Amino acid sequence: MSKSAKENTETLVAPLPDVVAEEEVIEVVGAKEHNLKDISVRIPRNQLVVVTGISGSGKSSLAFDTIYAEGQRRYMETFNSYARQFLGNMERPEVEMISGLSPVISIEQKTTGRNPRSTVGTITEIYDFLRLLYARIGEAYSYATGKKMVRYNEDQMLQQIMERFDG
Repeated sequence: MSKSAKENTETLVAPLPDVVAEEEVIEVVGAKEHNLKDISVRIPRNQLVVVTGISGSGKSSLAFDTIYAEGQRRYMETFNSYARQFLGNMERPEVEMISGLSPVISIEQKTTGRNPRSTVGTITEIYDFLRLLYARIGEAYSYATGKKMVRYNEDQMLQQIMERFDG
């Protein structure tokens, strides 16, 4: 690692406002994965957070090899031993502690396709599940009246027509 990359590794430690509660942060203490040199960060949750820096400064080591790897490892631990035997062993990243971590997903840095219409949802394949979820439990409202729209079966439609037009 170059001297400038070593110096800029410390820029990964972003100041966090004092008003952020402990449960609203992901805290990483003592990350030493790959070229990280005992890095500690507090990342606010439920906000857009960007990790930037020069090449070799440890961005991917922090984001993918430390935070994502630990999130995946913890998720795999929730499976029973029978299921885990098919998944393989996930090594714990070289870090003293990570707290406030919820289930994680990761998208490769390389472009998986050249489709300009690709989104995070389509690349991760969560789009289809969200579409199905909203189709099943979503509630439609009329843009004209603001009233909730209801679904009628054939008999109910006939009954409505008969009532409105005096049979």
